[in-house]
Amino acid sequence: MRPGQTHPQQYDTLLADKVSAVQALFQPLQVPEPEVFPSPPEHYRLRAEFRVWHDGDDLYHIMFDPESKERIRIDDFPVADQRIRTMMPRLIAALKENEELRRRLYQIDYLTGLSGELLITLIYKRQLDAHWQQQAEALKATLASAGPLDLIGRARKQKIELNRDFIIEQLTVDDRTLHYQQIENSFTQPNGVVNQNMLSWACSVARQLQGDLLELYCGNGNFSLALAPHFNQVVATEISRKSIRSAEYNCCLNQIENVQVLQMSAEDVSAALLKGSQLKKLDLSSLQLNTVLVDPPRAGLDPATVELVSRFDDILYISCNPETLKANLAELVKTHSIERFAVFDQFPYTHHLECGVWLRKQSR
Repeated sequence: MRPGQTHPQQYDTLLADKVSAVQALFQPLQVPEPEVFPSPPEHYRLRAEFRVWHDGDDLYHIMFDPESKERIRIDDFPVADQRIRTMMPRLIAALKENEELRRRLYQIDYLTGLSGELLITLIYKRQLDAHWQQQAEALKATLASAGPLDLIGRARKQKIELNRDFIIEQLTVDDRTLHYQQIENSFTQPNGVVNQNMLSWACSVARQLQGDLLELYCGNGNFSLALAPHFNQVVATEISRKSIRSAEYNCCLNQIENVQVLQMSAEDVSAALLKGSQLKKLDLSSLQLNTVLVDPPRAGLDPATVELVSRFDDILYISCNPETLKANLAELVKTHSIERFAVFDQFPYTHHLECGVWLRKQSR
């Protein structure tokens, strides 16, 4: 399937095939019947990045086929949220007519949210000056007639923000509305509808738990904010300083006061907890950390972190890679039983499938 194309009439069949493949992969672990959360079949992607191709007077978005590496012209991108899809031809048409803005333009990134805000980043292979900024301001004013819009110009060691470098996303989780700062050039969940389903699923598990929560790989607080009402305290850890600032900002934005964000890698957290009674300056004796949530990168959990999480009564494991999840679960089922298993179709029409697992200590 060519990048960006959709086949809504085939969506249910393609998803069923992916779910069957995951069931076969986890069959040796005897996981429960998966809870399946589908995606909208079109207009679901909230992030998109394109190279820009210059062909004489013509200018257009391109992507590369992941297998053949063939250059593919993209004039329409139906997987994208409608705000991005509508803006793409408008932006290209405006850039074609402006020599200053199109000159040595290398890449265009789009970031939007269910809130309707849109952020566009223009990336250049040249330095940007006051004349570029003047023309970019005029472009922003023209494009903003369609809705809330911010624009950024980037070049080597250079970043010009025309107002701000983030959007405020709005997610509905059960009966709550949560607001998230999502920063340009940082990781955010690409499928807003499925992300809401992931958060609601995690909350449905958390309602059966008690005490305090330790979260590893918290990012901008995506799960932290949603889960905060279900625990006395949430200790959220993350290595990226930019993500930590965003998580703290989001706690303030939503008036959530029982989340503490610490800059620590999962490996450092493991070492600290396995050693003693303090996590940085946090006194662990005042906490009842009996639940842990992990949302690791594709590589999964390292052995030390697997050892750490195996000590918790309850584990919530969100995975973007079923293969590494299976390897980690093969160790964790020695101490825990798998209570629930869910799949979330973040990336329709690809082989990728996000998983959620709730594990409970066997001794309980």
